[in-house]
Amino acid sequence: MGSTGDKIKGTANEAAGKIKQGVGEATDNERMKGEGKAQEVKGEGQQLKGDLKDAVKKGVDKA
Repeated sequence: MGSTGDKIKGTANEAAGKIKQGVGEATDNERMKGEGKAQEVKGEGQQLKGDLKDAVKKGVDKA
């Protein structure tokens, strides 16, 4: 998957995770809050992966 795909998936996972956390908070559901936080962190990681791919590609293109 390319860097753009990683970034898009990351953004989607972050958003879904935040929604889950909000629903968990509203319903006092600790499990859902935890799942939401985990999904948000996964999304952040995917975005970082996309950024890293971009940086590597730019480095290769300069060489």
